[in-house]
Amino acid sequence: MERAFLEISQVVVRFGKAAAPVLNGVDLKVARGEYISVIGHSGCGKSTLLNVVAGLLPASLGGVLLEGTEVDEPGPDRAVVFQNHSLLPWLTVYENVRLAVDRTSGRAMSRAERDEWTRENLALVRMTDHLQKRPNEISGGMKQRVGIARAIAMRPKVLLLDEPFGALDALTRAHLQDQVMDIHTRLGTTVMMITHDVDEAVLLSDRIVMMTNGPNATIGEVLEVDLPRPRDRLSLASDPRFLSAREAVLRFLHERHALPKVA
Repeated sequence: MERAFLEISQVVVRFGKAAAPVLNGVDLKVARGEYISVIGHSGCGKSTLLNVVAGLLPASLGGVLLEGTEVDEPGPDRAVVFQNHSLLPWLTVYENVRLAVDRTSGRAMSRAERDEWTRENLALVRMTDHLQKRPNEISGGMKQRVGIARAIAMRPKVLLLDEPFGALDALTRAHLQDQVMDIHTRLGTTVMMITHDVDEAVLLSDRIVMMTNGPNATIGEVLEVDLPRPRDRLSLASDPRFLSAREAVLRFLHERHALPKVA
């Protein structure tokens, strides 16, 4: 039997001497090129799970395998895009991405090839006209575009997105979602995304992983999203398959695992 590309096996995460773990027995297998969204209420350990996959946080029990190799530290094979863009303010747009390219591909590519690859990735997120600007000279949406370009320029095996569009206005968010879909289609990158947005999860994902409430959170259900690619948000708005998937996620979140009532 073929091994999963990314395998999360019986992951438990406990902080300090807490009575209950944040995550308890999370199992998930992800295929190469698959787009996975993880959704759930606040406090269910979504970002904790992503940090374990990124190698930023050790699991208390269980572990993660990427192409059969144990994940026990950060590495360029897993690029992370956080809600906060984390660009270096003293570098230009071009230099922020070029720095990542130099550090991950410096020995494998010539100077000219690294320049071309940097520009190519910035073109993917439509930032070609802003190469020499610094982060304080561009909008929040543009900063996130640069963060995404920097991540994919590392040629990661897995792209990890931690609510990358959460702080953006609705129109900018929609534009970036479309760009991420286009990048996923073009490059075939394996993506794991944390989100609170049900419509976003259905639009972007091949499968949606729905987490139970924490503590002791685990995977409650996994929903297959039966929508062909490429996807167009306008045509999907009234598509019965989109609406059915959306309803299934909402039902899980609001009925089966509703937040506890305040006394």
